[in-house]
Amino acid sequence: MRYSSHGAHRLRAVWAFLSALICAAGAHAQTNVVDEEVVVLGARLEETIPMDLQQFGNRVEIITADELELGGFNDLSQSLQMMVPGLYVAPKNGAFDYMNCSLQGSRCEDVLWLVDGVRINNRLYNTTAPLDTIPAHMIERIEVLYGGQGIFYGTQSVGGVVNIVTSAFSAEPTGNIAVGFDEYNGTHVNGNYRTSFGDHNLVFYASKDESDGFQPFADADFQPSSTDRKRGYDVLTAGAKYGYDFSPRSRMTLLYQHTENDVDLARPYGAALRRNQRDEDLLTAKWDYAISADIDFFVKAYYHDWDTHWDDISNDLDGSGNLTGTQTPIFLNTFWGFEDYGVTASARIRTDGMFEYAVGYDYQNFWGNDEVWLIRDKTETAQAVYGQIRTADTLFENTRLAFGVRYNSTSGNADATVWTLSGQHDFSDNLYVRGQMGTSFRLPDAEELWLQDCCEVGNPNLEAEESENIELALGGAAAFGRGLRWEFILFTRDIENLIDIDFDNPAFPDGIFANFPDTAKFRGWEFAAGMELSSELSATFDYTSNEAELAGGNEQLTDIPESVLKIGLNYSASQIPLELNLAVLNVGDVYDFVGGGVGRIEHGGYTVVDLGAAYYLDSQRQHRLGARIENALDEIYASSLGRGRLDVDSSSYAYRNLGAPRSLHVSYSYRF
Repeated sequence: MRYSSHGAHRLRAVWAFLSALICAAGAHAQTNVVDEEVVVLGARLEETIPMDLQQFGNRVEIITADELELGGFNDLSQSLQMMVPGLYVAPKNGAFDYMNCSLQGSRCEDVLWLVDGVRINNRLYNTTAPLDTIPAHMIERIEVLYGGQGIFYGTQSVGGVVNIVTSAFSAEPTGNIAVGFDEYNGTHVNGNYRTSFGDHNLVFYASKDESDGFQPFADADFQPSSTDRKRGYDVLTAGAKYGYDFSPRSRMTLLYQHTENDVDLARPYGAALRRNQRDEDLLTAKWDYAISADIDFFVKAYYHDWDTHWDDISNDLDGSGNLTGTQTPIFLNTFWGFEDYGVTASARIRTDGMFEYAVGYDYQNFWGNDEVWLIRDKTETAQAVYGQIRTADTLFENTRLAFGVRYNSTSGNADATVWTLSGQHDFSDNLYVRGQMGTSFRLPDAEELWLQDCCEVGNPNLEAEESENIELALGGAAAFGRGLRWEFILFTRDIENLIDIDFDNPAFPDGIFANFPDTAKFRGWEFAAGMELSSELSATFDYTSNEAELAGGNEQLTDIPESVLKIGLNYSASQIPLELNLAVLNVGDVYDFVGGGVGRIEHGGYTVVDLGAAYYLDSQRQHRLGARIENALDEIYASSLGRGRLDVDSSSYAYRNLGAPRSLHVSYSYRF
């Protein structure tokens, strides 16, 4: 681990806070053990926030661990790619790699990623989604919230929020071990164990995924100078949770998760070796307390350390562009990473009157440094207060409304105030209308604030991007088959104060990050449906149409697909212990811009089909054989484009990052 001098001080400060938090919770529990009123806690306040928001017009989708297992996925990004409605995910070169994404036509930097409620977004680069080292085996469920969610979740939740919930506590001892293989010399081993005794709850989980990988570029896109022709990975994740009930009202929860990863970053020219070696630690401590039957409260502290060391070794060329047989290290064990810690507190207050309330406070402290792309060693802090008022069931019989405001202040200039109004009205049990409108914001990242490299520079005076969003949906149910659920959604989003590079500033001829007056306009619609065709067969359908342009322009913004279609079929046989799964993904036109005079190129228009199966060897369904045929039709498609350089004259060309080809994955698991 690499720590700055002030980083070690921060860690000690966090530990001091955690110790004080534990002592406070324990002392409070001791003073209340004789209370006559006993409140039994089910799901704690933080875990219920998505479901609370859903009651007031926000859209929430849940993907369960069983669905991920049946799909046969090993990493998170491919799970999201095939399963989450309205979400476009394009892993660059298969599992455990960087990716492009868009949620209901958003930019990828407008999606907030969480693990157990803690933001894991790359605080150095908002555009780099942090999913390249998250396995699917440790996930209890995935919660997806759509639309602007700035009130409860803060910066970067402009398009929505994806919360990865790790393995949960269990009242009874239970566990699972699994081993899997794929045809690219891949091995996947994982397991978890959950138990409880007295007032103590424990969870342990671990996952090890490694593979040589596949060839990530077409033969024609490789230059002789690139001798590393496969893109592999080696990902290790281990975590532990501990929960202690001081009383039926008071619980302390601790989480520690550690990852050690060696992930290739492929390139089709000049590459002998390019890899990120990463150590990552996530530590949280939370105290949940039910003050009464009507007041719930929690306070949580977290510490997130993300350290990566970068190796980049190139093959040398002579004046004619031929290999010389020697190599030059460009970077060896070069550091880039960040430390992020903070505290959040929130309370929900129910009353006997017409309204209910939610209030909260957030504090974040971020330090980042990049010795590869030369981002200065800097620290930024942010604080926020927020509140929401909600109608109680006693006010309206079939209508629920909520209004919230959040004020966010930073140590720089990027302060922001946002608001959200949402609601739902039920015409009947089978028809409803819901919607939300409001504002969100995105704080500038470390690159935009502090970059000092050969070319463009960061600007510490940047203001936050601000957005306005509206979502309106009509949905319901119908007596078709064993039940049809459907929803038609319209959405619009305008982002102002855009952050980009200004090349016209005479004081910075190579460019400086600046706020621009251009407005990015996002318009679209989505139709989602789910149906139980029989007691054994169910189906899902989702189609999203996106239009994303700058005001006054007529070109789709790069990396945002014009359409996304997802179809799913699940079959669970009643007479034999067999389950089958079909997942279909169709992506419409997607555009990329390649520099060096190459220009704008379309690379979408592809269909990917996954097949999954499970067969249980015993009547108790403890022994399970699983199989997945990834990309069953062997569709050759580009997840994104890059700019390469020809060996002979260093001129630019466009190369395609290829998605995963057809491959077979098999697994065996034992539940106990």
